[in-house]
Amino acid sequence: MNQLDQLKQFTTIVADTGDFQSIKAYAPQDATTNPSLILKAVQKPEYRHLLEQAVRDHAGQSTAATVDGLLIAFGLEILRLIPGRVSTETDARLSFDTVGTVEKGRKLIALYEAAGIPRERILIKIASTWEGIRAAAILEKEQIRCNMTLLFALPQAIACADAGAQLISPFVGRIYDWYKKSTGLDYIGADDPGVQSVKRIYSYYRKFGYRTEVMGASFRNTSQIIELAGCDLLTISPDLLQKLAESNATLSRKLSPEIAQASDLQKITLDEKSFRAMCNDDAMATEKLAEGIRAFCADSQKLDGMVDVLRGD
Repeated sequence: MNQLDQLKQFTTIVADTGDFQSIKAYAPQDATTNPSLILKAVQKPEYRHLLEQAVRDHAGQSTAATVDGLLIAFGLEILRLIPGRVSTETDARLSFDTVGTVEKGRKLIALYEAAGIPRERILIKIASTWEGIRAAAILEKEQIRCNMTLLFALPQAIACADAGAQLISPFVGRIYDWYKKSTGLDYIGADDPGVQSVKRIYSYYRKFGYRTEVMGASFRNTSQIIELAGCDLLTISPDLLQKLAESNATLSRKLSPEIAQASDLQKITLDEKSFRAMCNDDAMATEKLAEGIRAFCADSQKLDGMVDVLRGD
């Protein structure tokens, strides 16, 4: 078997793309999107019609309503290609707004359900800020499943699990980027700080019996993926899926509940003050969270601009 098929024995594969052809090619279980991926997709001729249709369908409505319609349109197309779940992101500009995030999550689920999609097939992506985590706690109680994104540190992961979030997406590659830039060193395999972060989170969850799923995200190379074989899920870009599919090298399981039980991790109790203090003490997590929110906000604004141009605003 190639490495992708070997990986599928231990880990659920999720496509990290808005490109339908890539999803067809690699047959993932689930798929994730974000504002940057949607923006990239609608600039391609083959997906332009989804943007134009959203503008027509929401004539006379707000830009925000049109963009929501576009996100749902992509989600519906993706759900036709996969057997599992699609993640649709809330507006990053709501990252510090609990009430606004809850309202957006409810609206997105209502739009999917109006299109005949059960909420069990949808994950609402929310930034792992304190406010976002509080919103997830509310939504999860309403059976609206949440995917906590822009996650870089263990305290974020613990707070998400305590809130009952369905799934978290720790960003392996962005952690790696920060340490590579900070130290001038390149990191390979098990020495990669991003890999180590996800292993620590996975071990913490499995050791202390949390049900929250761990989905490693934001990979820069296949060695990061191989080191996380056995993680609940991994969301992988099409170019790295291709590299795994082209390799027949042996791939072995690196994470398991049994290995996690042997870890020396201690239980941590968090409230808002300790959460903010622990995150603030982690320069990498603080900087990458802020940077990620800014980037997603910028791409959301660009998407708004494309909608407004088509509407003639």
